[in-house]
Amino acid sequence: MKIALITDAWLPQVNGVVTTLLELVRDLEGRNHEVLVIHPGQFKTRPCPGYAGIDLALKPRPFLSQQLDEFSPDAIHVATEGPLGWAARAYCAKHKLQFTTAFHTKFPEILKAALRIPLWMGYALFRHFHKPSAGIMVPTQGVLEMLKQRGFEQLRSWTHGVDTDLFRFHGSARIYPELDELKRPVSLFVGRVSYEKNIETFL
Repeated sequence: MKIALITDAWLPQVNGVVTTLLELVRDLEGRNHEVLVIHPGQFKTRPCPGYAGIDLALKPRPFLSQQLDEFSPDAIHVATEGPLGWAARAYCAKHKLQFTTAFHTKFPEILKAALRIPLWMGYALFRHFHKPSAGIMVPTQGVLEMLKQRGFEQLRSWTHGVDTDLFRFHGSARIYPELDELKRPVSLFVGRVSYEKNIETFL
């Protein structure tokens, strides 16, 4: 099968969305599918306002349309709601093509924190973006229920599981002597250090 993946999140960004999509492409290609990835690195870009480290594609429609025309995919997945996502959505609408989308991140909350866009407005925009999707893939049951309460439809659970080649179970507890010197209680945060992770609340 020929699968087109359109994403505003791609290397050299370092985040969960990029990690998920890289693993998805690796798995699909391992199953002998042909995957075309359309990403910001193929376009002129500008920094995302209020969010360091993310570049947004400028005027992506002509090149994106050319790529999809030439590739002629059997399936189109729009992974993000940025400029490339909107351009792919418009392409599918123009050509009357079905496509799937994904809701990876609570981006309306990020828009509220970074640009003070009201939460209801952010979710209304995202609801509009995802409305024509044949299926909105979400990472957890909790996110699925939250989006359902906010009026999203065609939700599909897409849990990611654990890469057991990377994370291996050890039958016995591992001992870390260096932790003995720390005051109790000891708390651990595992994740990317970024303001939307709200680490201050955890601490």
